[in-house]
Amino acid sequence: MVNPLEGRAGVNGHRVADETLLNNEKTMLGNDPGGMLRATASAGAQVRESAALAAEVDLTMLIDEGRPRAVVVAGIGTAGLTGSILSTVAGPRCPVPIIGHRSAGVPGWVGAADVVIAVSASGRSPEALAAAEAASRRGARLVAIGNPDSELQAIAERARAPFIGVPRRAPARATLWGLAVPVLLAGRALGLVKVTEADIAETATRLDADAERCRPDADSFVNPAKALALGLAGSVPVIWGSSPLATVAARRFADTLAANARYPVMAGALGEAGRGRVGLLDGVFGGLAESTRDIFADPDEEEENVTRLRLVVLRDGGLNPEDDADEPVAVEERRADAIQTLADRRGVRCDVLTAEGGSALERLASLVAVPDFASLYLALAHGLDPMAVPAISEMKELSNPMPEGLQ
Repeated sequence: MVNPLEGRAGVNGHRVADETLLNNEKTMLGNDPGGMLRATASAGAQVRESAALAAEVDLTMLIDEGRPRAVVVAGIGTAGLTGSILSTVAGPRCPVPIIGHRSAGVPGWVGAADVVIAVSASGRSPEALAAAEAASRRGARLVAIGNPDSELQAIAERARAPFIGVPRRAPARATLWGLAVPVLLAGRALGLVKVTEADIAETATRLDADAERCRPDADSFVNPAKALALGLAGSVPVIWGSSPLATVAARRFADTLAANARYPVMAGALGEAGRGRVGLLDGVFGGLAESTRDIFADPDEEEENVTRLRLVVLRDGGLNPEDDADEPVAVEERRADAIQTLADRRGVRCDVLTAEGGSALERLASLVAVPDFASLYLALAHGLDPMAVPAISEMKELSNPMPEGLQ
């Protein structure tokens, strides 16, 4: 008998996904001892909770000195993605630049005219701590977001800066919405983004509904996340977003596939794909593999022998009524149609997820929810615990500790 924790051996000894692991709820949940499925299903609750926590903090001081010259969102990993979320929800007409900063400290030009938002799920990541210290030292306005009673909160209190405490969920990648909503509300306080209470409520409802669709006891033929996971199994995923908003979701999917399922992934914008990366479709994992296929081989056996690209296109045809960007949206949609046609001609399978909802925030949530679950189900289909990633723990142990005197 095959040990489900070791996965199922393919014809060349490769571990292949086992659909039976996904349709046996008891076995599947046993392979998720850390509760990543449960944490991911809490996304809607995270939105409501973090919005309530942010409402308890006086953010008006952020705008007392007027509109900033620039906003720097400092953090790494999931926290670092919140800067991209703020920028894409704010849209192209945002009056000031929003810059994500994913290394220690802050850019050299940051000064008293700027705002730094330091984000860390644990409240102790070196990047966020160094950014908060540097912002305080340079006289920049600071807002900090992270785990209560942490080093980050202590720095914010010393700087007399707003601190939004978000209860920690481990690992940090399970806390995306708990961190993103306070960043958005800080941006709203600065007059950079229009996020209404209705937008927040509708986004939370959307995430709840997608969690219900992707629940563990729903079989793969009705569960969109399980179906997506099984489609990606054994492939090299390439994930492209049709718009800036969809590209943020694509990069989030790449992060979760790498961390949860340990799959190598390429992600980016369709605009980038059209400038060279589309050539992957003609490569050894794309059309070239199809052209050399043995037409007399057993299709099921051949699928296990050949590693192929699997394209995922995230589409967002939504148009913010505040933006006069009809032509860019039309270009993005034509590009998405073209890439699907190219993939079909080369026998490269393609999954398409289309954004739903009215506000930019809800549309983003609709593109993140199912892929988040898919990354977990892909791990579980291989008998992997999506929370326990030894390489991440070892990397942290081997990395140098935070030096004294943050720079």
